[in-house]
Amino acid sequence: MDRPRIGRVIRALRIRRRWTQAELGMRAGVSRSTISRIESGRFGRVAIDGLERVLDALDARLELDVRWRGAALDRLVDERHATIIDASVWWVVGDGWEAVVEASFSLWGERGSIDVFARHPTGALLVIEVKASIGDVNQTIIGLDRKARLAPQIARERGWPLGPVARILVVGEGTTSRSRIHRHETAFRTALPATTSACRAWVRSPVGPPPAGIVFLASLNSHPMNTARGRAPRSAGPGQAPSTPDLSSRSPRAPIAHGVRNRG
Repeated sequence: MDRPRIGRVIRALRIRRRWTQAELGMRAGVSRSTISRIESGRFGRVAIDGLERVLDALDARLELDVRWRGAALDRLVDERHATIIDASVWWVVGDGWEAVVEASFSLWGERGSIDVFARHPTGALLVIEVKASIGDVNQTIIGLDRKARLAPQIARERGWPLGPVARILVVGEGTTSRSRIHRHETAFRTALPATTSACRAWVRSPVGPPPAGIVFLASLNSHPMNTARGRAPRSAGPGQAPSTPDLSSRSPRAPIAHGVRNRG
């Protein structure tokens, strides 16, 4: 981590706005002495959350890049993502849905895929977006909304009956994800107001308005289909139940490289 450079960047952005250290600290919810330590590059004990708040106040953002054993890290991340998809499929299939993994679409110039796209015998549709961790909040919310908006047409092309569309963000466990969701609580509550229990109740019996909400991986691991199934072969086919390894064990720590980007 190039702490001196990050400190110089923050100082330059503060001066550009003609703020004192005390003014920046007030806007970021930290003390003036913390701003002073950050700008001098001596912020080893400052939490990343505090550093992000300082940068948010300056309309900049902190980017973290984890490097570990080359391509092995990409495989590890992909495995975590696949694990959450597996748990999501087991969940909805166990409640009577037919599920398709990575349902691709190309409609009106918009291309992409839905992590888990499911239909219920009642005609209800379910769009699940999977995140091992929360990155760009706006892109996460906008991306899920876009897929839910296109869901009826995607279903029509598959010959599925059209019904109400629920959209659920399934998030991997971890204090970072929960902290980020809490920090952007207003945005998430506005876009995805339904609770985990409300989402699970609707999936179990899709009656009434379809929910838009967040479900954490831990709640899926407690689902009867996930606790009773043991280890099954992974599958990307519709309606087939894949396995979900336990994520409770942590991987070895990796060095983290930090960078700052101006949002402009």
